[in-house]
Amino acid sequence: MTTKDIYQLYIQHPVISTDTRKIAAGSLFFALKGDKFDANTFAERALAAGAAYAIIDNPAYQLGDEYILVDDVLVALQDLARYHRKQLTIPVIGLTGTNGKTTTKELINAVLSQKFKTLATQGNLNNHIGVPLTILSINRTHEIAVIEMGANHQKEIALLSSIAQPSHGLITNIGKAHLEGFGGVEGIKIGKGELYDFLKADEGVVFVNGDDKVLMDMQKARSLSKVVLYGTVNKDNKVIGKLTENSPLLALEWTNKLSGESYPVKTRLTGAYNLDNILAAICIGVYFELTADEINAGITGYQPQNNRSQIKQTETNTLICDYYNANPSSMQVAIENVGKLQAERKVLILGDMFELGDESAEEHAGIIQKALDADVAERIFIGKEFVKQESRVKNQESGIKFYNTVEEAVEALKAEPIKHSTVLIKGSRGMALERLVDLF
Repeated sequence: MTTKDIYQLYIQHPVISTDTRKIAAGSLFFALKGDKFDANTFAERALAAGAAYAIIDNPAYQLGDEYILVDDVLVALQDLARYHRKQLTIPVIGLTGTNGKTTTKELINAVLSQKFKTLATQGNLNNHIGVPLTILSINRTHEIAVIEMGANHQKEIALLSSIAQPSHGLITNIGKAHLEGFGGVEGIKIGKGELYDFLKADEGVVFVNGDDKVLMDMQKARSLSKVVLYGTVNKDNKVIGKLTENSPLLALEWTNKLSGESYPVKTRLTGAYNLDNILAAICIGVYFELTADEINAGITGYQPQNNRSQIKQTETNTLICDYYNANPSSMQVAIENVGKLQAERKVLILGDMFELGDESAEEHAGIIQKALDADVAERIFIGKEFVKQESRVKNQESGIKFYNTVEEAVEALKAEPIKHSTVLIKGSRGMALERLVDLF
């Protein structure tokens, strides 16, 4: 069956299911393969649970007309999303980058939804499956879509761009993450830059942090013609801003360079590094002709979720929960931010960073040094990669502790609780540092 034929079924059944535990009545079930399962074996179950059709790629499971056989289910899903995208005329904003993708996506959505009916990537469904599912959830009522695209190797953003076909785009930054998959920082530039490549070929609009030399060099090298700048310094920035508070929640003042008007706004975000993410959302709001009041309402109303730059106040401590993920770039700016906070007592609890390959030892050692240089009272390092570097700091001042596992750290913190402190908890998702939160 062709993509066009499957699209006719999609028009009649515009809901996609991929999990037999969550089958929507009348949906199209795509039998995707995973590392440990083959959903072809679940097709019959999906139909029994209410799916209208099951798209499969193993003829052994084609038991009737409601089973649609294709060469590859994943490719069929991606092709269907591409076909659907071609039927849409709304602006689609694609964004990628090393750090801040999800926060920036949520901020953009919060701003644009003040004026438009928007659709944005749910959670972090930003991969080769999540992006097509997001595109296929766009319907005729939506006026703008915001699509997050993640990658851990080259050519992935090119693939996702070919599916989402963004008319507008943004790279938040280029930093050290997934070094192993990308083959180093230069590989990251190439991989993330694939979004710029798509937008150049499609004559799309690119929003660029005018103060970020790496991004500016990348866009200039491609001679992009439709560029809108934002930031804090560059005189060509269309939106310019500055922090006015960081204690620990952020407040800022931003200026629309076209009108010359300036506006203060308070946020529920922590971390000075989020200023660029906020300004990106403001810039996009200005571009799409929202009023300053609408833009500020979106920024002020955004409440961080999913343990990204999230403040949690306990009876005795202020927690900065930023343990959804970590890499050397995001870890460094988070440490620097805490070091600059005006708080009586500050503590760093840092977990291992994953997917660094051969550079893991050097990068973990570098983060330890950053933590030692920071103006904090106590530093706790958790994970085998950090522990490997413990010998480097044996002769340093007190207030430094290393633990192989979160379980070891839990026992130590139970014995010696931290009180009356501002505490940053940050590490890679696989460290599951949320297990520490109840101790505070």
